[in-house]
Amino acid sequence: MPASPASLRAAPGLPTEPADIRLIVTDMDGTLLDDAKRIPEGLWPMLAELRRRGVLFSPASGRQYATLARQFADVADGMVFIAENGTYVVRDGVELSSDVLAPAVAAGLARAVRRLVADGVDVGAVVCGKRAAYVERTDEPFLAEVRKYYVEHRVVEDVTAVDDDVIKVALFDFGRAERTTAPALSAFADTHQVVVSGEHWVDVMNRTADKGAALRGLQRELGITPAQTMVFGDYLNDLEMLDAAEWSFAMANAHPEVVGRARHLAPSNNDNGVLRTIARVLGMSGGGLAPAT
Repeated sequence: MPASPASLRAAPGLPTEPADIRLIVTDMDGTLLDDAKRIPEGLWPMLAELRRRGVLFSPASGRQYATLARQFADVADGMVFIAENGTYVVRDGVELSSDVLAPAVAAGLARAVRRLVADGVDVGAVVCGKRAAYVERTDEPFLAEVRKYYVEHRVVEDVTAVDDDVIKVALFDFGRAERTTAPALSAFADTHQVVVSGEHWVDVMNRTADKGAALRGLQRELGITPAQTMVFGDYLNDLEMLDAAEWSFAMANAHPEVVGRARHLAPSNNDNGVLRTIARVLGMSGGGLAPAT
């Protein structure tokens, strides 16, 4: 079980003096956002202070770029968005990198989902392109889940016929994705990444695509080292990016494998863990940015 917030605050290894951090990368759901999917109000003044200090803040999420850009619209200038689990990285509307699935693979995944549905599994596919996400299911419960993460989405008759660069196929399972949908995709796991990114979500991407690969590419481009990078995550799709930073934090609510992989632990997403930890490590105070104690 993850450690309690009290024990996290006493965890060894955090600096007594402000660390030289140049890049902060955080997952969204279960990490920066609380369980009600809210961005903490204290983030906005913190972002202003980080910008003043020359620290780049980057959301890294399974969410699509359009969704992230809308969430951070007022502060998006210069911000790098690591979207779609690292398969699409954008800054100021310009693509920095992408990792596109072969059309035959995307079509094969869509057909695999149709077979699961025929076998009675309550699952739906989201074919994630650079311009939009595409779905065939039209029922409101499924579309309500899609809308949470894909602002730009379209209902189409056949997702295998979309005219877009597909960077990821996401599957929403109304049951437990780790127990049902993920094992059913074992044939794809031999050649592609099949990642459980949440209790109900499975993402399928190229082997070369993950948040860690995207982060390492960004570090190279910006001349920022792992020692100058702070990363926060809570679920299995965050593992690789934790490896790319010396200041890697699992949330108190994180999956046990994530807790085991990170160098440090932070208070939970419902306890404002990301902001409190940034404030502590960077020595911020005032304006509601008091360091955690």
